[in-house]
Amino acid sequence: MAAAAPTSPFVMHGARDALATGLAHIEEQVRSIEQAVVENPALAFDLARTLVETACRTILAERKVTYSEDDDLPKLFKTASNNLPFLPPTASGEAEVRKSLAQTLSGLSTAIQGICELRNQCGFASHGSGEPRPAMESVQALMAAEAADTIVGFLHRVHRQDRKPTPSPRALYVANEAFNDSVDETHGPIRIFEIELRASEVLFQMEPESYRIYAAEFDEDAAEHADATP
Repeated sequence: MAAAAPTSPFVMHGARDALATGLAHIEEQVRSIEQAVVENPALAFDLARTLVETACRTILAERKVTYSEDDDLPKLFKTASNNLPFLPPTASGEAEVRKSLAQTLSGLSTAIQGICELRNQCGFASHGSGEPRPAMESVQALMAAEAADTIVGFLHRVHRQDRKPTPSPRALYVANEAFNDSVDETHGPIRIFEIELRASEVLFQMEPESYRIYAAEFDEDAAEHADATP
């Protein structure tokens, strides 16, 4: 019995997020994959490989990382992985975290290798073959498409996040004016010799994490009070 085709249209959420936030030129590829999963499963393997390759090449170009036009997809993915900051600075020194991340990236690399091999063996537009190719169906095409979607979405999110300007820590203090006034009113000024300091400023400078926690609790209390007010 033939495998049942997906009952609802397939949507590439990760790739469409990348499309909306910088990779506008992949729109045709994304729409073609979503259609091919149901209508031409063999073509989905070709398109899945092409989509990941396009994302890798674009990310490398935007990060001004040199690569060869002859590089295959596994090599492009490895180069992109080596040039993306997958860990935030606060966790970059954690050996166990880096080990776990390396294992995850190895899994993605294996998935990419699988997509390439499926494309070579079952793809609709791959190199010619002297024998009939195995007939793949929507369920297998969906697996390749979902893997490509996950990889493209993840790579581009990391790439985009790293390129965003980091807000100044001072912006957090300025954004919490009501909380600052409450702290200053409750605890009064702090005097050292003739120098008078705001209690909120001292808390922010000396205990930034505690400041964030108390500020968040203050906002939650204020929101609950607002909801309870008729």
